[in-house]
Amino acid sequence: MEPRTAANEKFFIVIRGKSRKGFCRGCIGRVEGETQRGELMGLLYCGGSNAGSPKSGGMVRREDTYYLSRHQAQLLLFVSSPSKRLELLCNPQLFSAICELSQDDLVVVKHKKGHLPGLVKNLMQIGRKENKDDLHMLGFEVEFVEGNHNLSSKKAAPLSLFSAADITQVVPSYSVPLGLHWKDGKCGSVNRKAVTRIRSMPNIGSSTRRVTENHTEQSVIQNQQSTTTHDSLEVGSMVEVVSNNGTIVYGVVRWLGFPAGKSDEWAGIELDYEVNGCSDGKYGSQRYFTCKGNRALFVPVTKCSPDSRFSCSSMGIEDLKPTETSQVPQFEDSDEDAPPVPESEALSLFVGRMKGIQGHVNSCYLDATLFSLFSSSVTLDGVCQRPADTGQPLTCTLRTIINRLRRQGFVPAESVMNFRKQLGCDTFRTEEKDPEEFITVLFQKVLCMEPLLKLRLKGETAQGTYTFQIFLEKEQVGKVPTVQQLLETSCLSGDLKFETVPSCLIVQMPRFGNKYKMFSHIIPSMKLDITNLLHNSPRECFICGCLAVYECLQCLTDHKLQPGRIKQYCATCNTQVHTHTSRHGHSPSALSVPEGVASDAPVPRHMMQLFAVLCIQTSHYVSFVKYGPDSHSWLFFDSMADRCGDDQSGYSIPEIQACPDLGDFLCQPEEELARANLSQTPELVRRLLCDSYMFLYQNPATTL
Repeated sequence: MEPRTAANEKFFIVIRGKSRKGFCRGCIGRVEGETQRGELMGLLYCGGSNAGSPKSGGMVRREDTYYLSRHQAQLLLFVSSPSKRLELLCNPQLFSAICELSQDDLVVVKHKKGHLPGLVKNLMQIGRKENKDDLHMLGFEVEFVEGNHNLSSKKAAPLSLFSAADITQVVPSYSVPLGLHWKDGKCGSVNRKAVTRIRSMPNIGSSTRRVTENHTEQSVIQNQQSTTTHDSLEVGSMVEVVSNNGTIVYGVVRWLGFPAGKSDEWAGIELDYEVNGCSDGKYGSQRYFTCKGNRALFVPVTKCSPDSRFSCSSMGIEDLKPTETSQVPQFEDSDEDAPPVPESEALSLFVGRMKGIQGHVNSCYLDATLFSLFSSSVTLDGVCQRPADTGQPLTCTLRTIINRLRRQGFVPAESVMNFRKQLGCDTFRTEEKDPEEFITVLFQKVLCMEPLLKLRLKGETAQGTYTFQIFLEKEQVGKVPTVQQLLETSCLSGDLKFETVPSCLIVQMPRFGNKYKMFSHIIPSMKLDITNLLHNSPRECFICGCLAVYECLQCLTDHKLQPGRIKQYCATCNTQVHTHTSRHGHSPSALSVPEGVASDAPVPRHMMQLFAVLCIQTSHYVSFVKYGPDSHSWLFFDSMADRCGDDQSGYSIPEIQACPDLGDFLCQPEEELARANLSQTPELVRRLLCDSYMFLYQNPATTL
């Protein structure tokens, strides 16, 4: 076994495999030795307040680990949840950007008020180092930025401390990075002692209607006749119960039956929020189901009513038009999965009010994402049809939503709320999330799929991710860039390559919700050419068309060489282009070229087709979906286009519109699109150009 020395000190995180002698997935260790059989013996760094103090670990297989630098290990060590560490590691672009953060870089962090932009001010060492084996954790002090990009007036208030997992987006500063430094226990220029414990992050979560804490099971039961038919009540039904003082509590039925000592049928309900006096699924001494504490309520079924937030007929609003209260047809799921809606049937099935997915309680991020992914995309067809997933409740619920959308053109809010609850996270159930967070959970935990993208960062081993975040400086592209330009510039500046051609490519724009966006509008690229972004794939010389062996980042913005287009050259053209005096300072990098490819062989192009765009305006997500090959085949979907009733007892009215004008507009050359006067364009076209948040592309030749 080789001894460890300071020169070859290595840290690692366990990424797979069963728990072995103290090591489990997501834990961080330091290599103490390595056997000839490929096993590592290491020290284990625990979580909590003593995270920097190691304890004896054990043996772990090398292939079950991922090596970390000291800096990376210190950042991940401050992330208390092992699963959050692995999620961050699965997003190599974001994690790499976090590792290279400098003072005054703009970031977006998870906060009790949602996702807020802020400026990184200090890199904090956390914990005490009492012996040589201890390891400081690292966190970021962030100063929040208001929506108008001005610093908050409360400059004297203590800066908030965040872990790497709390940072959801990064934009490098436009000035020369100042760097983050610490010295003698003082961080940056701020005279502040090192933090000695992990600060608890504010909890994200709220509910629209809070129940007074002294409510008990007995006070919730109201002695009144119920006019609702309870024969249809079943496990999974969403219900409401009215207390004696008129307060309504909402929840989902988890159990039906006859409790000990009761002669009539009762329901066990998991409430939306905690109520003092309730249990965790026990009634008396008997357990009937399991949930969080103070969430389980047991009442006679006669006291339960269907959740009025999702029922049109229970609103009691007399001035509605007949079209607004039209009955939703009953849906009977079958064993046969519905295919994506064909172009010839999309308009008749989808267009109109009460079409698409009905939104409720900040669900627009989820509604818009599901409609974009599954209404018409052929690439994503059949992802719920695998036999191994048929018994998983989450997968079955998603499958029902997809089938209902494709067969009836409408999914009621109750179905989506059930899905959100089954995700097992309160914030997914009540709070607005970012689509990229939901996409990761959807593909990773619900569909149990491998990452959609394999990215090779700076020539290292490829890592998986589900979305592609654009990182670049604003000056690297024009004022009105295309998605193609943004993708190529981001990959070149970050030294990123795609390991293989993805089936689905989800590109996230450089913007932070409705708080900040780098460009006033972005031109959609209907076809995305990723040929020049593939690792170890033949590429064509930008000048002569022969096999390219060099690429140059500095040439990207050269106005004499078609600015905004990626530049790669054969050996001859590389020499000739860089003999120009204005390019003497360029540093072309060698390309990885497959062996045996002739210099004059034609290079096949690898194209991705745009099939949906997610947009955000005033904290509300909508989507544009291309439902067929015709250039005019575009739909606009808003899950909360209108409202019936008030915020307490009403419901959202989703709407889908056909927008062929978008096809006419996008058929123009990119140069004309960049010069277009947005004040004279149709409203929906303007929304797509100005509010685009995420572009979804598919490879028509493959399916997931």
